[in-house]
Amino acid sequence: MNFVSIIMGSKSDYEIMKHCADTFEKFDVKYEIIISSAHRSPERTKKYIKEAEEKGAVAFIAAAGMAAHLAGALAAATTKPVIGVPMKGGAMDGMDAMLSTVQMPAGMPVGTVALGRSGAINAAYFAIQILAILDKELAVKLKEDRIVQAKKVETDSASIEVIL
Repeated sequence: MNFVSIIMGSKSDYEIMKHCADTFEKFDVKYEIIISSAHRSPERTKKYIKEAEEKGAVAFIAAAGMAAHLAGALAAATTKPVIGVPMKGGAMDGMDAMLSTVQMPAGMPVGTVALGRSGAINAAYFAIQILAILDKELAVKLKEDRIVQAKKVETDSASIEVIL
């Protein structure tokens, strides 16, 4: 069974990361979601990664704020794609999380998305795109979703536009 794993550094990340889970549900993509910390529960994190891979995890999404080493810890423990979602908060309001998620050493890639809700949703879309490489039905759903998004822009514009 192929699925995507969402790992959050703390429960406070759930308010944002539920948008990631909602996106998976919209596309009927299986996922797991847990809380595990690179710093406070490193053994739990390593054990979970191994177990998730054995069950069929295709990619991992890591959401963390402040020092945000969760995505890097995942990248060090797996060769599966890791997508980092930096979370707002702390003294730098997320900039520290953004920098620590995106600044990975060569050979330890983490695909990093935006802070907050958009980042959570885009992390799911990125993982869905990875799955869609070998899943034609999912690829069709993605294309249909793009058409819906384009039509929404046109509808939104038509409701307010003034063109001379």
